[in-house]
Amino acid sequence: MPRHDGRADDQPRPLSIERNYLGAAPGRVLIRAGATTVLCTASVSSDVPPWLAGRGKGWVTAEYSMLPGSTSPRKPREKGKPDGRSTEIQRLIGRSLRAGVDMHKLGERLITVDCDVLQADGGTRTASITGGWVALVDAIASLTDPEGNPLFAPGRTPLTDSIAAVSVGVVAGSVVADLDYVEDSQADVDMNLVMTGSGQFIEVQGSAEGATFSTEQLSGMIAAGSAGIQCITQTQRECLGPDWPL
Repeated sequence: MPRHDGRADDQPRPLSIERNYLGAAPGRVLIRAGATTVLCTASVSSDVPPWLAGRGKGWVTAEYSMLPGSTSPRKPREKGKPDGRSTEIQRLIGRSLRAGVDMHKLGERLITVDCDVLQADGGTRTASITGGWVALVDAIASLTDPEGNPLFAPGRTPLTDSIAAVSVGVVAGSVVADLDYVEDSQADVDMNLVMTGSGQFIEVQGSAEGATFSTEQLSGMIAAGSAGIQCITQTQRECLGPDWPL
């Protein structure tokens, strides 16, 4: 069955990543995956979690929210503790990004990646991970020694690999990649893949929504997602250009 937007089954949505977007954080990225739009910022402080104090190791954490105007009807603004969905997503973003960082090389500093959804059309968590990694690269590159020189010389970055994510699923019996809201709302199976640029898996989140799925369909989703990650990683590489750290 043809997809409603004309894409091939394994074709991701048009993806753009804009660096040095609005804000004061050293890493600030606007990522658009189709109509889904997320502002990802990365800030650096010396306030590591108490259990890491004095150990010479850093930490990467994340926060995630959907702004009220990102959906229709309006999503109520979160007040106080984030809801269960936001908490689960920000934990996913944080542990995904940490998989690509050597915490000993990072040193005793905390990087917080904030992901604020400006427009939601499916795949907000995967776009947050993909854009959050680019913001993380820029935040790390901003670090300097007391003389103002870059803290991490070429080849000494604490980054160990690039990180990207994509959704896959089964819609009307077909395995498809990078679902938008229309497809996600009709999917029999919904899955998110987080991978490194070198092709290693970080996380596989999948569940049957309207029907069970076979080993063949699972293999197809992993293959489609892996191909999508390769395309997304190439976009990250082109966006960073000479600042690609790996």
